[in-house]
Amino acid sequence: MNTTTPHVRRTNTRHVLIAGLLAVMVLIVLASLVRPNTGPGQAGLRIDADDAALVADGRALYVSHCASCHGADLAGAPDWQTPLATGAMPAPPHDASGHTWHHDDAYLIAVTREGGAAFTPGRPNGMPGFAGTLSDREIVAVLSYIVSTWPPDIRQAQARMNAP
Repeated sequence: MNTTTPHVRRTNTRHVLIAGLLAVMVLIVLASLVRPNTGPGQAGLRIDADDAALVADGRALYVSHCASCHGADLAGAPDWQTPLATGAMPAPPHDASGHTWHHDDAYLIAVTREGGAAFTPGRPNGMPGFAGTLSDREIVAVLSYIVSTWPPDIRQAQARMNAP
């Protein structure tokens, strides 16, 4: 014999729904905290395409670590906008024809450090992370070299994304 009244069942159901909604909200907050750090306070790292020594170091590092995928001329893989059989995208160009300049410094540093998969959850991504291979200064040097090759208008557009 069921002695629970309809009012008590409704109250229990309401409590379960509220608890479920709170749990979902907590998961969303926790997931946002796990996202790779791409904020402006990221250890004060800044790309500097006007620092000749940094750009020279970056060019050498680019040749040895990046050119095999992104091209010695920064032109990217052929047909870079068509997904590979794996579903991953080919290496994009880093010259003005690509989309690299559409991102702020913090994002470019983070994706180079952590790899593309950190930024494309659920999708294959062939961009490796260089955290164990290059120091933060070396990552900034590579990116400084890349930025140094862009025309002034593209450099200015990208620089505006870094303004506080």
